[in-house]
Amino acid sequence: MSEIQRPGALYQQVAAAIREAILSGEFAPDSLLPSEAQLMARYGVSRPTVRNAIAALRAEGLIDVRHGKGSFVRSIGQPHLTIERRISRTAEGKFVMPNGDIWQEIEEPSTYRTHTTKNTGRLLQLDAEEALFGCDRLLIDPGTGTRAMHRTLIPFEVADGIPMLAEEPCKRPAAIYRWLTEDGHKLTWTETVRARMPLPDERTTLQPPDATPILHVARVTHDTDDRPLFLEELRFGADRAELAYRITADKQPVRRSGD
Repeated sequence: MSEIQRPGALYQQVAAAIREAILSGEFAPDSLLPSEAQLMARYGVSRPTVRNAIAALRAEGLIDVRHGKGSFVRSIGQPHLTIERRISRTAEGKFVMPNGDIWQEIEEPSTYRTHTTKNTGRLLQLDAEEALFGCDRLLIDPGTGTRAMHRTLIPFEVADGIPMLAEEPCKRPAAIYRWLTEDGHKLTWTETVRARMPLPDERTTLQPPDATPILHVARVTHDTDDRPLFLEELRFGADRAELAYRITADKQPVRRSGD
């Protein structure tokens, strides 16, 4: 039996002892933790104390509780999928997404009309309540089972100038890129990534383990004058996938003598 002699609530002391056993490798990743009865005997505490300790470690993301099987140490292995964020263009002018072929749509895309929020308005440089076309997709990588929620938001003022875009605002991004370039736009992109805890609908759809954040990727397509044309959002569990970027050095302007 390991005696608990630290300050703090008893369940916190037990949680700290189990945490140390996990971090030291005594309880290996993906292994089944000792049963409640075994933990009670090991630490000399009651069943409610053990359950509260397990709940605390589950909230930290160190433990997964699998119903009917017990508590398992969370794996710290590599993500299942690497998502390349490059954009390529063929000689014929067609845009190609590196991961474009892996994603399958789980259900029919949903097209709707909406308005800018504080966050989307900031990214699109629009005031609140500006009209947008929205399109939501639920995607899956069949090889790994990774789920992703994909959304495009296109301002009415952009779609109105391109008849095909106004008629079919739910086309995939590569097709929208091509329509925009055919309309004379020279495109550039900016992208931001942030981690946050999932909202209820994201938890239900993406099915991440407890205490697992999602990655929220926002890509804005810009015109020649840096005006935002439309916004894409990609959301997936941070335990399932990682993002990969190809970085090249910018060319610095040539300094003229006397500058």
